[in-house]
Parts: sequence; structure tokens; C-alpha cells
Amino acid sequence: MSLNTILLILLSVAIAGGLSFYQYFYQNKSRSRVHLLLSFLRFFTLFAILLLLINPKITRTTYETEKTPLPIVMDNSASVKDLKADEVAQQLFKKLYSNSDLRAKFDVQAFRFDNDFETSESFDFKGTQTNVESVAENLKSINKNKTYPTVLITDGNQTRGNDYTYSFDANNKVYPLVLGDTTTFLDLRINQLNVNKYAFLKNKFPVEVFLQYSGTKSISADFSISQGNNVVAKEKVLFSPTQKSAVVNVLLPADKTGLQIFKARLFSSESEKNTYNNIKNFAVEVIDQKSEIAIVSNTNHPDIGALKRAIEMNPQRHVTVLRPFEMKSVADYNVMILYQPTVEFRNLFESNKQAGVNTLVVTGTATDFNFLNQQQQVFSFKMSAQKEDYSADFSPQFNLFAIDDLGFSTFPPLQNAFGTINTNGNADVLLSSRIRNIATNAPLLAFSESNGKRNAYLFGENIWKWRLQSHVDLNSYEKFDVFVDKIIQYLASNNSKKSLVVNHERFYNSGDAIEITAQYFNKNYEFDEKARLTIAVTNKQTKQTKQYDMLKGTNAYKANLDGLSAGQYTFSVVEQTSKSRYNGSFEILDFDIEKQFVNPDLAKLNQLAAQTKGIAFMPDQADQLIKALLDNNDYKAIQKDITRKIPLVDSMLLLIAIALSLAGEWFIRKYNGML
Repeated sequence: MSLNTILLILLSVAIAGGLSFYQYFYQNKSRSRVHLLLSFLRFFTLFAILLLLINPKITRTTYETEKTPLPIVMDNSASVKDLKADEVAQQLFKKLYSNSDLRAKFDVQAFRFDNDFETSESFDFKGTQTNVESVAENLKSINKNKTYPTVLITDGNQTRGNDYTYSFDANNKVYPLVLGDTTTFLDLRINQLNVNKYAFLKNKFPVEVFLQYSGTKSISADFSISQGNNVVAKEKVLFSPTQKSAVVNVLLPADKTGLQIFKARLFSSESEKNTYNNIKNFAVEVIDQKSEIAIVSNTNHPDIGALKRAIEMNPQRHVTVLRPFEMKSVADYNVMILYQPTVEFRNLFESNKQAGVNTLVVTGTATDFNFLNQQQQVFSFKMSAQKEDYSADFSPQFNLFAIDDLGFSTFPPLQNAFGTINTNGNADVLLSSRIRNIATNAPLLAFSESNGKRNAYLFGENIWKWRLQSHVDLNSYEKFDVFVDKIIQYLASNNSKKSLVVNHERFYNSGDAIEITAQYFNKNYEFDEKARLTIAVTNKQTKQTKQYDMLKGTNAYKANLDGLSAGQYTFSVVEQTSKSRYNGSFEILDFDIEKQFVNPDLAKLNQLAAQTKGIAFMPDQADQLIKALLDNNDYKAIQKDITRKIPLVDSMLLLIAIALSLAGEWFIRKYNGML
């Protein structure tokens, strides 16, 4: 309390005492007990009011003992139960959590984790995923800026998340309690299988399989991939104590459209403790990419043959070369390549306004640019009769589709009329033009999209020289042909706008997060945040239907369907106001990743303990773990003094005392007839 405050309090005492004396004793010779009591009440009231006006701050100091946190984190995933370690895990947790010595020294915290991390003292070991990394991230947040040990009761087999070995704070010791039998059993396992989710009809798609062996002798195993009752690939694999892994690469034919389900198997004549991990189901959706392409030209040029050969390198493409007057129905084609259009293309352009077929326009020295100005609004041309050679510069910012730089800047220049090309609308430029060493900042190959229709523009002829140069550089036409195929694939894609757009996978693995997202757009094609979307999911086998409300996120509505059993499902998303509907289907493959293990991952848990300067313990060493925690002098309780300054005006007791003092003075004066 400052000197000024003390002086003001003394002044308040003098003022309150003086006023009380003046009111009850000045010119009043009575010194009765009633007068003394009344003068005291008046003095107290005045002094208390003045004290509130001064409002001194009262300092209060309390002491608090802060213990070191001790998180005891239990693995609640199904793999613990599959390793027959669930009862041991429960006993270990109770022994640690209820230990009175640990509780006296530490602030004991109980958590459990599987796919998620949460506070809990009960465990059911039904988690479908194991994410040890989430333990590290959550503990860092909960016990921020503190030094503490962690007891991790787990088998160490992680199925989701990044490598947890280096996820924990290196300054905070981790003591893993290893669950499961560490005895080495003979075990063959399909560790990982990589395959694209989509394949194109009549092509072959690659499958990469990582196989793993645990054992002490050399064995021979048979690996196969089957579809239904048909074996589509088979291979013999040899393992030994020094050769414990193998990689198998196969190419499977995509000869039927739709969702194709396969089964990978790895078997030997040896008996195994766990055969569930010898089988892995996977699925590929085969898409019919067959497209009809029309090259329409009024002139003969080597470009036409080069484009036709490049496009038809993909067996799903068929190219027809036509004159403008030979085109009977624009709607028969998926993409049209309009090569150097002139006024003779007028009827074709008019027909396409209704059909909406995506086009690739190639210009050159024979192009009628005045006519082209009339037929599209994306670019405006001011061209002369003079010819010019234009080289290409690749734009790395292009992101409509993935494309590599083939060395376009070294390709022979394309020839076009000299002039200026201005962009009026939105256009994505893949290649910009350059005249010798001078950049024109004008497009050479560009793409535009408007009202659901896609168009591409190549401003120059003699692209056949590019295909030839690519062959000279790489001894193959493949790179150039893939470049052309990606342009055609982009143009052949259907991008018509819909009011209800739903995104989902065609298949999921059991235990995976199953999330379906939807977007609903109003008539201006703006995301409608007030839409009411519901989804009904039906199991094809049981005919059981579940209905959910889709929750609005930042720019989409979402439905989380976790917990569905393996099987085939149909679903329907409905916007309740407009009754817009989307029907779809998906399949959940029977695959339990938590059943893939026969041993705990002792090596990784030891590595985690070493990284954090902790020690890994086995279940029968729980007493040693408790002793190690109790004997560690790095973890001591800290006593903190907490000083609080409380303004007197915040004191309700003083206000009540003032009220009682005033009421008492009034009552006494009333009772003695002094009012």
C-alpha cells in the first residue's frame, strides 16, 4: 500500500471522527451510551464510505503446489485384443493409475487413443485404427511448456499417421509398456499394396505389392491375384532369414468397365499364427474412355496426319478426318479439332452452338482471322498478311492438368500470321509465344472454359515438326503423344454444370474414414449456404436404410458414414427445398488393418524410448517402471505463491456493513425518539 493511500486513510479517519463528534457531542453535554453507540455507527459509516472512495487494494497471497503431469496413455485399438493383451493392459493401467506413491508425486492423467485421442479411464479395445502420432501432438498441447514423463501402454503397431518415433518431444521422456508376445513367429504378410483407383478400358494397370516375412528358416511362398474364381497373376517368392521382404510388380488387364474387385494372396506350406494378413482385397474402377475425335480441315497439311497418329496412340481414341461440308452431325463426336477455320466453317460453328462440343482450334497462315473474331469472344486477332515464326515458352504455373515441359523452347517454331492476339476473357496459357529471343507475352497454346464448354487454341501450324523433334530428342514419340492425349482428355471431359454436385469414392476399406461431400448451387451457380441436404444410405444385402443430415462446412456439405460394415451400398442425396437428387453407390471392402500383426513393434518402441531418453518396459516390469518414476529427481513438485490485489470497492461485505450501520443508526434514533 502506497504512502499516499495511507495518508488518505488517516485523513478519512480524522474527517469521519470530526463529523461524528460534531453531530453527537458538539453543543450536546449528554454522554450517554446511546450517544456513544450512535456516534460510533456514524463514524463507521462515514469512514467506510470515504474508504470506498479511496479504494485501496488489498494484497492477498496464497500458496499452491503444482505437481509434474504423468500422462498414462492406453492403446485402445483392436490389435491389442487380437494379440491377447487386453486383460494385461487393463491390469497395468489400474496398477499405475491407482498407485498412491505416484499420485503423491505426480498429477496422474488418464488418456486413451486409437484413431482419436481422448481422456478416459475405461477401455474396450475396439478402435479400428492406431494413430500414435496423435498422442504426441495432443500431449504437447495439453502440457505445453512443461517437463514431464509419459507412460505409453501399447503394442507399437501404428496404422495411421506419420512415424511416431520422432513425433514426441525429445526433452520429455517416454516409457513404453510393451503389450503382446515378443516371441518371433513364422509369419507371411502382405505389408502394402499400391494401385491406382482408376484404370482405362483395354489398357493394363500396374499393381505394386510389398511382401514381408518373419521367421528363422528359408521358405518358398506363392503369391497370386485373383478375380472371383479366376487367377489373373501368379508368382513364386523366396524368403530367408536374410531376405525378409520382397516387392512384386504385375500388370493386370482392364477388360471390363465398372468396379473390379481383386484379391491378393500370399501362402506357403508352413503353418502360421496369423493368416488374416496373407490376404488383401483391392478394387479398381475401369473407365471406358473411348472418344470420337473429328479433325475438320479444308486444306491438306502434315499437321493433320501428325495429330491423328498422336491421338490414336491411345486405343480409346478414334479419329475421323473430314471436310467442313462432310460433317453430318456434330453431336456424334466428343471433340472437334478445327484446323485453320475459314468462312466455310460457318455452318459447323453454328451447329456447335447448340451441340456444345468442345473444340481445339488450330490457326495458321490459311486461317481467316476476321471470321474467327466473329465466332468466339475469348481472343481478338489483329493479323496482317505477313508470316512469322513463333517459338514456345512453357508456363510452369499452368494447373488445369498435369503436364511436363518437353523442352518446348527448343522445338522448331510454329508459323502463323504476324499480328497481335489479345485476350478478352479468362484463358489459361500453357505455352506463350516468342519471336526469336523477344517474348511477345501472347499465348501460343491456351485453354478457356465458359458455360460448361471447354476450348483450346493453338496459334501456329507445323506442329508435325514438334512430334518429329521429340522423336529425335528422346528416340520415341511417346512423350509428345502423351502431351496431345492430355489435351484431348481435358477436352473430352464432361464439365456440364449441375445444381447438386456430390463427391465420393467408389470403394472404401473397412475402418477408413467414409466421408461424402456435396455442393448445392443456386441458379447463378453460387454456393447455397441455406440448402438442406440429407443422405439416405441403403445396404444392398440387408436392405437396411440409414438417413443423415449433411452438415455445412466452409464450402461443402459433409456426411460422415464411419461405422458401416463391409458390403455394397446405394445412397441418395436430396436437397429438401428444390428436391434435386443425386443417386450413387459405393462398396466397403472387408479389410481389418488391425488384424495384420502377430507381434508388437518392439524395435520401434525401443527407438522411441531411446530418442526421448526413456526406457521400454515389458508387462512384468511394471514395478521397475514405478520405481524409475519415483526415483527420478527431475520431476519435483513446485510450490507457487499467488499474489492477488483486490480493490476494496469489489468487497460486498463492506457494502453490507455500511447498509447495516445506517439501518442500525436509524432504528436506534427512532426507538429513542431522536428523529
